[in-house]
Amino acid sequence: MKLLEALTQTPGIAGREHRVRDLIQQEVKGLFDTLTTDAMGTLVAVRRPRPKRRSTSRSQPIKVMLAAHMDQIGFMVRHIDDKGFLRVNAVGGFDTRNLFARLVTVCTDSGDLVGVLNPGGRPVHIASEEDRRKVPEIGDLTIDLGLAASVVKKRVKIGDMVVIRAPFHRVGRTVVAQALDNRVACWIVIRALQQLKHHACEIHCAFTVQEEVGCRGAGTAAFASDPDIGIAIDTTLCVDTPGVPDEQSVTYQGKGAALTVMDTASIADLGLLEAFEAAARKGKIPHQRSILPRGGTDAATMQRAGAGRRTMTLSCPTRYIHTITEMIHLDDLHACRDLLSAYLAQVK
Repeated sequence: MKLLEALTQTPGIAGREHRVRDLIQQEVKGLFDTLTTDAMGTLVAVRRPRPKRRSTSRSQPIKVMLAAHMDQIGFMVRHIDDKGFLRVNAVGGFDTRNLFARLVTVCTDSGDLVGVLNPGGRPVHIASEEDRRKVPEIGDLTIDLGLAASVVKKRVKIGDMVVIRAPFHRVGRTVVAQALDNRVACWIVIRALQQLKHHACEIHCAFTVQEEVGCRGAGTAAFASDPDIGIAIDTTLCVDTPGVPDEQSVTYQGKGAALTVMDTASIADLGLLEAFEAAARKGKIPHQRSILPRGGTDAATMQRAGAGRRTMTLSCPTRYIHTITEMIHLDDLHACRDLLSAYLAQVK
């Protein structure tokens, strides 16, 4: 879990993924045949076939692209006022009910600064009833760096990255952290390839950028790689929690890897879905089908890039998604890793 902890604790919002990319590059040394970074910042790692027996066939291997986005939801500084308070612009989708009284990291060229994120306005002691009932919007939030305005204006620039500070925890049989969406997929891809010894396909692992603002990086990476098959690895809703009807659960914690049948951006290729299920049954790997009623993944942009291709999404069930306490069961995490490895081993 040390790698997953490091991934979740490394800031990297959409358009500012360089720190995460550097961490992944260090981790995968020797695992791939080539490593390149495209113009958008996506890290593309290619591994040529590693068959059990040497083949004399001259046919081109099937090319499989795995897309795991590196970016997390966060903010950019949009304004610095005369008192040194920062205003921010959201980068990705937030539920503002989870953003009160948080510590944040403001990433500047001269080093990271710790700040306090709070809505502007009166504190509870002097707030009106109307004030207490209001759920602040992103535009109401301010960051207090505890520094003189002159110092703030010298160190902070418009566009600097801001992320919430939250630790990585083991809670029971789960891991809890910010940015499990989608650093968990980066972990799954790396660990699956580390345990995959032999495969006949050519694997293109794309650690993509700017997914949280429109699945942008996967499209250009797919256009360049031109794979036969595209597999997005991502998190998905797991709302098997109090207050949610059972039919809206999407996935269930502890029941294994989720095979996303469809979401609002793409429909999984039926043949791929069944191939993953066959690999899961053969390896006795827990798995479940799911339909996401709202949202999408990199599968959609891979599916439509260039002439198009067969795609689907392998998802890891995640409770409390898009908060700083995202929760994933270890059994589901390991099932996703094992199923991805088992599927790649059988592609011919």
